[in-house]
Amino acid sequence: MKQAWGRCGLIVVLLALCCFVLWLAAGPAIALAVLSVILLALLARHWRNLIALARWLRDPAPETVPQSSGLWDEAFAALHRMLRYQRQSESRLSATLVRFQEAAAAMPDGVVILDDADRVQWCNPKAEEHFGLDRRRDTGQHITYLVRQPEFGGYLRAENYGEPLVMKPARGADLTLSVQLVPYGEGRKLVISHDVTQLERVETVRRDFVANVSHELRTPLTVLAGFLETMAGMPRLDNDMARRALPLMMDQARRMQRLVEDLLTLSRLEGAGNPLHEERVDVPGLARALYRDALALSAGRHRIRLELDYDGWLLGNEEELRSAFSNLVSNAIRYTPQAGEITLAWVRRGEDAVFAVEDGGIGIEPQHIPRLTERFYRVDRSRSRETGGTGLGLAIVKHVLARHQARLEIASGPGRGSRFGAVFPAQRLLAPVTPIDSAKKTA
Repeated sequence: MKQAWGRCGLIVVLLALCCFVLWLAAGPAIALAVLSVILLALLARHWRNLIALARWLRDPAPETVPQSSGLWDEAFAALHRMLRYQRQSESRLSATLVRFQEAAAAMPDGVVILDDADRVQWCNPKAEEHFGLDRRRDTGQHITYLVRQPEFGGYLRAENYGEPLVMKPARGADLTLSVQLVPYGEGRKLVISHDVTQLERVETVRRDFVANVSHELRTPLTVLAGFLETMAGMPRLDNDMARRALPLMMDQARRMQRLVEDLLTLSRLEGAGNPLHEERVDVPGLARALYRDALALSAGRHRIRLELDYDGWLLGNEEELRSAFSNLVSNAIRYTPQAGEITLAWVRRGEDAVFAVEDGGIGIEPQHIPRLTERFYRVDRSRSRETGGTGLGLAIVKHVLARHQARLEIASGPGRGSRFGAVFPAQRLLAPVTPIDSAKKTA
């Protein structure tokens, strides 16, 4: 290209010299006429090349690039190289896209690509099977027009994609899917669906087994505990072994009863046929009742305080909330040494409200905190046996809070106690009902 520009400059210089010599030899009229003819010839050449370029641009192809000379030849050669490189890049991109589509089509999970307006751009065969889509027919359609479950629409609008959504597609009654939305790029999303039908069946069998066994154990344990209490209360019990064994047997029978009750509670909370029956819950009143229960359970061994900085109520199930909060309170009393301080609080925090239980106990190592809500997880098994816990209390708390769109926050450390907070979102909060309101409602 530099050589072409150099030749062009040399031609201009020579043309100027020729015109100057002709001006001196034949006069200005002849020089201007010759210069005009030369310029018209150059203009005609450039016009012809421009027309050729315009025609080629209507259907550009490397093999039909126009031919010329000088600067135009260099320009056409550069266009030829650029177009050839573009075609090679397109070919590589097409091959990459084909390989991606082949890999996505072979995936055992469904994949749907959504644009920034949540319209379907592409989906693999497994997604067609999961959601009843047709890639050719449904491309460009909004995903909620095709996947019509209300829970999926709410999941998409909530934009809280940290946890997958478990749902049953309308077109597959026997199919259970775990659906995860993954944002990427500028407003685009991947919808990834995984068939968890078999896992759900196994989980259902497990829940039913635990519920049935727990239910069957309840009656014989009740009978056994009753007879043990009767025997322990007999006025004449001469055998020393019996006097020592009966209290131990009663303690273990009561512990088994608590375990059975907790298992039945968990099974009831996990059951799909147990919808949440909602009502207005007077949380300050519930906190006062729990405070009195804590005083009775502690029997003067701890300093217990109640802080009610918020008078709001909750929309929820009072029995379930009482069970969850009671577990937090009993854990605090169980794991706090004598003379330690325990605080029950109901406070407002921004748009949320928090029921918190803070203790001055031994604290928990950081590595144990993520697993505390697992069934039967023990930080210290020997200490748990001494305190009489079942290992199911925090699992019950987690399930109750999940049914109320709430979450459990845990802050703890060795030697500095623990704080367990049940955080309720704004949509669960209600204004308190005054006595006047109650009277109007009754009337």
